[in-house]
Amino acid sequence: MTICFAIIMGQGLCQQAGMGLKEMFGDAFYIGTAISYKQASGEEENAWPLLEKNFNSITSENMLKWGPIHPNPGTYNFKSADQFVQLGKKLNAFIVGHTLVWHQQTPKWVYQNEDGTAIGKETLLKRMEDHIETLVGRYKGQIHGWDVVNEVFEDDGSYRNSEWYQITGRDYIFKAFQKAYEMDPDTELYYNDYNLWKPEKRDAAIALAKELREKGLRIDGIGMQGHYMLDSPDVKWIEASIIAISEAGFKVMVTELDVDVLPRPRASEGADLNKNYALDEKFNPFTEGLPKEIEEQFIKRYADIFTVLYKHRDKISRITFWGLHDGASWLNNWPVRGRTNYPLLFDRRFEIKMNLRDEKLSIFR
Repeated sequence: MTICFAIIMGQGLCQQAGMGLKEMFGDAFYIGTAISYKQASGEEENAWPLLEKNFNSITSENMLKWGPIHPNPGTYNFKSADQFVQLGKKLNAFIVGHTLVWHQQTPKWVYQNEDGTAIGKETLLKRMEDHIETLVGRYKGQIHGWDVVNEVFEDDGSYRNSEWYQITGRDYIFKAFQKAYEMDPDTELYYNDYNLWKPEKRDAAIALAKELREKGLRIDGIGMQGHYMLDSPDVKWIEASIIAISEAGFKVMVTELDVDVLPRPRASEGADLNKNYALDEKFNPFTEGLPKEIEEQFIKRYADIFTVLYKHRDKISRITFWGLHDGASWLNNWPVRGRTNYPLLFDRRFEIKMNLRDEKLSIFR
């Protein structure tokens, strides 16, 4: 018996039964996953077999973000980040650090004087550069790629009016890439954002990446966060952005891939953490499992997405799922807190979902 990735069987992608994702796609791109604290520490014991078999790239979900690793001036918490890097070495994986500069999960002290007033531009840039120097310097030669700057654009392509932007304008973006390169010239450097399937936002990201290079700064690729829903966006928009980013001369990564199967409140498309709602049962309808109709939509959605991704494997260097299994997904708590969601290929028992092996509908068969 063989396992075939049915959506692309016509291209001959069939492997022996029991073969993991990383081997199935060994000729195409890295297959990655975000790593949680419990997985990095080994506390989640069932994670290791799944990781070893299926993934050859890992990304830090939270432990390298500013708040967790640098909560107070002069205080760094390296334990979990060190465990994450050691896990990557054990897996012989391509290791991605996420993220050096972001408007979320950054402590207020970063932007403020001791009296709570806003600091000046040069002070903020110096704090940022010291932070990058410490992190990239510590993991030089160990972390193979960094999401240097994350989510600086609104969906219409305008710059997000974050505290970074209010205080420094766009200079923080340029300085961040410059400092990251200075600290480790051999690591890859990325810009990462959600909803890059939207042309206005995609074009803004490409323009920024081009401007970085025009200034003589290093940027290797653009990460397209793959936070998709069952019916949106149309894969033609995803494909168009893959092509546009590649034709502009940048590596394409599909990062943070998941498929939200639950209904959402209005205006919560993408991954804006500012949009978060208290639990309402009408947005949490499948606490005991998915009905067959939704399972079938879920299978088809992943099939459609991977058809496009494999078609453009010459342009894409990495696909990273945002979570190892359903129980570890951030979508259990966003945009509505406390839900039971099913957005990933592996279920809460650490098993490939049986419905993915269905004779007629499967991604895997």
